[in-house]
Amino acid sequence: MPGWLRLCLCALILCASGGVSAAPGAVVQLQVDGVIGPASADYLVRGLAKAVDEGAQLVVIEIDTPGGLDTAMRAIIKAILASPIPVASYVAPGGARAASAGTYILYASHVAAMTPGTNLGAATPVAIGMPGAPSQPEGDDKAEKDKATQGDKGTGDAMTAKQVNDAAAYIRGLANMRGRNAEWAEQAVREAVSLSAEEALEQKVIDYLARDTADLLRQLDGKTLQAAGVERTLATAGAPLISHAPDWRTRLLAVITNPSVALILMMIGVYGLFFEFSNPGSGVGGVLGGISLVLALYALQLLPVNYAGVALILLGIAFITAEAFLPSFGVLGIGGVVAFVFGGLILIDTDVPGFGIPLALIITLALVSAALILAIVGMALRARRRQQVAGDSGLVGSLVAIAAVREDDPRAGWVALQGERWQVQGAAPLQPGQQVRVTAREGVHLQVSAVDEPPPRGGN
Repeated sequence: MPGWLRLCLCALILCASGGVSAAPGAVVQLQVDGVIGPASADYLVRGLAKAVDEGAQLVVIEIDTPGGLDTAMRAIIKAILASPIPVASYVAPGGARAASAGTYILYASHVAAMTPGTNLGAATPVAIGMPGAPSQPEGDDKAEKDKATQGDKGTGDAMTAKQVNDAAAYIRGLANMRGRNAEWAEQAVREAVSLSAEEALEQKVIDYLARDTADLLRQLDGKTLQAAGVERTLATAGAPLISHAPDWRTRLLAVITNPSVALILMMIGVYGLFFEFSNPGSGVGGVLGGISLVLALYALQLLPVNYAGVALILLGIAFITAEAFLPSFGVLGIGGVVAFVFGGLILIDTDVPGFGIPLALIITLALVSAALILAIVGMALRARRRQQVAGDSGLVGSLVAIAAVREDDPRAGWVALQGERWQVQGAAPLQPGQQVRVTAREGVHLQVSAVDEPPPRGGN
């Protein structure tokens, strides 16, 4: 086999495998930077599975997150709890945080570590459908605080209380499993408190304080941890550290699961299919619209979607489209814009930071849709006012020159009109080159009348 062909095959195999693989006994490093959503959950779950397949002895998850979706967080925690190799969650670099969902992941991990200058906490769930997180009650009376945080029906919402209680029980269970401070964990949920790295170590919320990943691995060397019921002794001093960056699938998923991008894809999909059905033949609108709509639907099924918002958006598009065909004098168009705006506002059913759709984008898309439909209406009105150039209406009234005259009948001849040869009949004799006007059509014959005098035959 030629050398160049072997190199190409090796490159293809390397790309298919997703890059460099960890050697047995290596430490695999994964990174969570930003809001935890479907893309980060997919990345971490697949990264943990890949580390197991490669025979790594430890996975270090470097965390810097303001929180994220509850479904994504629980998928990550399930993967950590089921992992047969230990997982160390490490809040880094300096200035990073493990807020909200990050705190739960930290508590679920076999090892919890932070670097100086970081913080964790504020784990109160931002509930789906709620206008905001439950506020901390004022005053110093502990009984009043407990009553408020437990969702007393006179001061709070029953659904809020259920979600807060569920989250508190969840993180307390994780704390008991890992032998960490369960009281502070519940306080982080009910009162949204936070801790610095030094305070977290002092209160036994985390296990280690490390300057960097290398320092953490030195501290973990020789430690025995239990993962999936099996005790494992780490030998991390000098172990190779392999970092698995997000691959193309994770990056693509991160883009399309952005609610703003998902809304734009849905608009492109709907209008692409609309134009394809209105003007079939080119196929561009159908292909682009179909792909965009499928991607949008895939993204929306991964996100906490309010289906009333989806219905309002589709209803708004239908109203705006109907404005182009029905004489509603703008009523349907204005109603469609209003329905679209309200649908976009309530489309994503969560207040988690990073998962909202900007109002400016919603209004822009609504106005673009309205402008597009108005442009279509304008073109249709201009086309209606334009003189018809096809059929009988395009023939009658046309000026044309006589091409030839029949010898047996000087009132009959032929003309070339609209790319065709027509027989013509006049009330008076016709001459070749004479300008005539078409007055009527009778089958395959045209009736004409002269508009000027016959040209002279020659001479003076």
